[in-house]
Amino acid sequence: MSDLVAVDFALDLSPTVPSAVLDDLRWHLGAEDDDGRAGGDMYDGVPLLAGRGPAVRIGGVLVGDLVQSADRWSLTARQEVHAEFLTELDSLVGRLAVHAKNAGVIGQVRFYEDDVPDLLINRSGTLVKLALRPAGPADSMG
Repeated sequence: MSDLVAVDFALDLSPTVPSAVLDDLRWHLGAEDDDGRAGGDMYDGVPLLAGRGPAVRIGGVLVGDLVQSADRWSLTARQEVHAEFLTELDSLVGRLAVHAKNAGVIGQVRFYEDDVPDLLINRSGTLVKLALRPAGPADSMG
């Protein structure tokens, strides 16, 4: 089993999301503090959404961006995260789901070697993980 997970997010956050949540998210995206240090001394962990450039194992490109508009903050991220940080990732996504404007699917997570992801769903501000399964012969549409 692989030690990497592929993580994808696309969600909009309320314009009133607390600054502490935004600061945490910016740190995870790799933003520098006033002294030019990524993350500064604010956190002990690892920025989970800070990868940029070609992905090492999942293919494609690692991205992460947070943009403010008049009525929301928009987050899009695609990352490779080591499996040992899944608890921290769940915690981050849970904090974001509380402030998400869009209900339903806000992202997905899958182990590098798996074909099918788990969906990350916002249900009234609560993060719900839905494990998908591959279609079997009885499920085929033919």
